[in-house]
Amino acid sequence: MNPFLHSADTTEEEPLWPATQHSAQQREAKRQAVLSAAAQLFNERGFHATSLDDIAARLGVSKPTLYYYVKNKEEILLGCVRQGLQLMLGGIEASRSAGGTALDQLTACMQVYARIVTQDFGMCLIRVGEEQISAPNRAELRRIKAEIDHEFRRLVALGVEEGSLAPCDPKMTAFVIGGALSWIGRWYQPGGEYSPQEVAEHCLRTLLGGVLRR
Repeated sequence: MNPFLHSADTTEEEPLWPATQHSAQQREAKRQAVLSAAAQLFNERGFHATSLDDIAARLGVSKPTLYYYVKNKEEILLGCVRQGLQLMLGGIEASRSAGGTALDQLTACMQVYARIVTQDFGMCLIRVGEEQISAPNRAELRRIKAEIDHEFRRLVALGVEEGSLAPCDPKMTAFVIGGALSWIGRWYQPGGEYSPQEVAEHCLRTLLGGVLRR
């Protein structure tokens, strides 16, 4: 649902009085709508080929309206990428909290990762990436990405220790897992032959079981 199309505001100007809890929530809902529309367009057209006019048109508002919620296109991209990373971190944390063996947790984390890169924000994270973001913000995003990578390394090492995974270099194995799952976000097409769940199942089966006939 596009909150811009269901607003009680009679003008495009923000109210001049202090924000109430309701108006603050409404403002955040509209900001989220901007990010969602932008993520879809970045995925469809690419970052450079998408303008603020395009985002405004997708939302059915004027370009000046966007400036009440975001400063510029880089801020929009940064918000989209942060959303993708936070979804991954939240899902990985939930998988860890659920307990089970290291293999159980690793499998759950891989499922979360594979699912999120088929969604708008996760796909934007993979397709557009951090290259379009200025250095200070890029450092923050790399720090969050490192947290995800270290969690995969930790679970791989624990899996080797418990005997559920074959002996390996946890760092290299985590790179392979992360790289393979990330690439889903490059080639996946919503509405295609496979559903996100089927894509995740196929990829996990290959990564965990291999391709050699036993």
